[in-house]
Amino acid sequence: MDTKLELQPFLTGEAVPAPAWFERVIAVRPERSFVPVDGVDIELLTWGKVGNPGLLFLHGKGAHADWWSFIAPFFSENYRVAATSWSGMGRSGWRNSYPISVLAEEALAALDAGGLNAGNERPILVAHSFGSRVAARLCEMFPDRFRAVVLVDPPIFKEEALALRRSRWMQESGRPHRIYPSLEEALRRFRFSPEQPCDNLYIADYIARRSVTEIAADGQRGWRWCFDPQHRNAHRQDALEDLPHKKDIAYTIVLGDQSSLYRPEDVDYIKSVCGCDVPLISVPGAAHHVMVDQPLALVSVLRTIFACPDGGL
Repeated sequence: MDTKLELQPFLTGEAVPAPAWFERVIAVRPERSFVPVDGVDIELLTWGKVGNPGLLFLHGKGAHADWWSFIAPFFSENYRVAATSWSGMGRSGWRNSYPISVLAEEALAALDAGGLNAGNERPILVAHSFGSRVAARLCEMFPDRFRAVVLVDPPIFKEEALALRRSRWMQESGRPHRIYPSLEEALRRFRFSPEQPCDNLYIADYIARRSVTEIAADGQRGWRWCFDPQHRNAHRQDALEDLPHKKDIAYTIVLGDQSSLYRPEDVDYIKSVCGCDVPLISVPGAAHHVMVDQPLALVSVLRTIFACPDGGL
C-alpha cells in the first residue's frame, strides 16, 4: 500500500517515559568511535567481547546507528556487535556523492575496526530497508566473508511496482534542511519515512533526539536533521531485483505484516525471487520500521534465526 498517510505530530518535544526493559537495554552503553573511510569519518557503535562471533546491524535511509542501539545489546553477551551510520547520516561525515560501492566499503571498515572478524566464525549481517541494498552488494563483492544475512523489510520489487515508486521518488527534492529554533520544535516535526503511526513513542523520541544536531550558521542558531538532504535522491533508482544467491550464505527475509512498503503482489514477488530455500518471516503488528513497532518480537525472531547451525533457518 503506497498511500501517503497524513499524520498528526506524535512527539511533543517533552521526554517520553519508557518501560523498564528499554531503560535496561539502553543502559548497556556502546563504545562510540569513528572510522575514516575514503576521507570521511564514519560513526561506529560496538558492544560485546572481541573474539565472539561478529554481528553487524545496517540501518535504512535517513536513519542512523542508534536505530539499533536498543536492539544490539540483546546480543552482546554472545556476539561482538556493531552498528554504523552511513556517510551522510547520523554523526558520520558527508560526501559529494554516495555510491553503493563506497557504502559497502564503510561497512567493511566497520567490521574490521569493530573487531567483528576476530572470532572463529564469519560475521552475520542484519540490514533494514535501504541497508539491504548495501548488504546485498557486500555479499556480491565478498561472498566468502559472511555466514548469514537477515534482510528486514527490504526493497525488493518487480519492475512495474518499482516504476510507480520511482515516479514518486523523483518528485522529492534535495532542498536544504529547515533550521528549527529549538530542540522541542525539531522533535515535533519528526516523522518516519514511509510515514506510519507509532505506538511506541518512547522509541520514536529516543530515535528523534539522536536524529538532530545543534548548529550555528549564517548568524542563525538552531537545530536541523543530521542526514544530508542530497542523500535522499542518491539511490532513488535502486532496489533489490534479486539476491546474490551464494550457497555458503544463509539468507532470511523478515517483513512487517503491516508494512506500507508492500502490496500483496509485492510479497508474492519476494517469494518468487527468493525461492523456497529463503525463509520469509512476517512479524505481526509491525509496519515498515519493525524495530520500532515490535522490538522484542524482532529480537526473538533474530535469536531464533541465529540459533540455527548456519545462522539461518
